[in-house]
Amino acid sequence: MACGDRCSPAPGAGVRLALLGGFGLSAGDAPVPVSAGAERLLAFVALCCNGNVPRTLVAGTLWPDAAERCASASLRSALSRLPVAGREALEVGQTELRLADGVGVDLREARTLAHRILAPDAAPARVGLGLAAVEDLSADLLPGWYDDWTLLEADNWRRLRVHALEALAGAFVGARRFPEAVAAAGAAVRADPLRESSHACLIRAHLAEGNPGEALLDVERYERRLRAELGLPAPARLRRLVAVAG
Repeated sequence: MACGDRCSPAPGAGVRLALLGGFGLSAGDAPVPVSAGAERLLAFVALCCNGNVPRTLVAGTLWPDAAERCASASLRSALSRLPVAGREALEVGQTELRLADGVGVDLREARTLAHRILAPDAAPARVGLGLAAVEDLSADLLPGWYDDWTLLEADNWRRLRVHALEALAGAFVGARRFPEAVAAAGAAVRADPLRESSHACLIRAHLAEGNPGEALLDVERYERRLRAELGLPAPARLRRLVAVAG
C-alpha cells in the first residue's frame, strides 16, 4: 500500500455529530451552525449509521406529508444547503446516503460504553470507569424533538442507558465507591423517575454509604410520585430495604 493511501485521513475525519443533550455539528473544535432541516437530515442518517440509507427512505421519513417527487426534491435541496462540514459528514450516492467513516457520533460512543458496562465480566476498576461514564450516560437523545423516528430511538437509548447506569451503580457499591454509586443511581432515576429498580439502586447506594435518612427520603418521594402520576400504591419492597438496614 502506498504511503499516501495509508496516511490519508478517512472521509469525514475531524467532523463530529452530537445527538445527546441536543444536536450539534463540529469540525475540529469549532461548532458549525446548521439549519433545522440540515439538523434533521444529519441526525436521521447518523441514527442509521450502521449502513446505507435509501434516499427514498430519508425523503419519505423527513417529509412524510409530501408527495414522493416533492420529498425527493426537498432532500436534494437540503443536501445542497449543507455546510462544508455537513457535506463531509455524508457519503452521497445516486440512491443511498451513509455517514462517512471518519465521523464521530456521541450516541454511538455512549452505546458502546453502555454495552461494555453490561458485559458479564465488567467491573469499574478493571475497565477504568468513573464519574465520566455516568456523565456520558446521563443525557437524553435529541430532547425536544418529537418526530416518530426520533422518539423511538430516544426510548431505545433511555432503556439501554438506564440498565447500564443501574449495573454501574451496583458495581460501584460492590467496589465501595459510594459517591459514584449514588451518582449513577441518581442518573438512572432522573432518566426514568417511575422505574422501581432505579430507585432501589439509589436506596441501596445511600444505605451502603451509611445514609438511611437519604434512603427513606427517596422512598417517600417515589411513593408520592407513583400516587400522583399513576394512582398506584407504594411498593412495600422499597420500605423493606430501609427497614432491614435499620
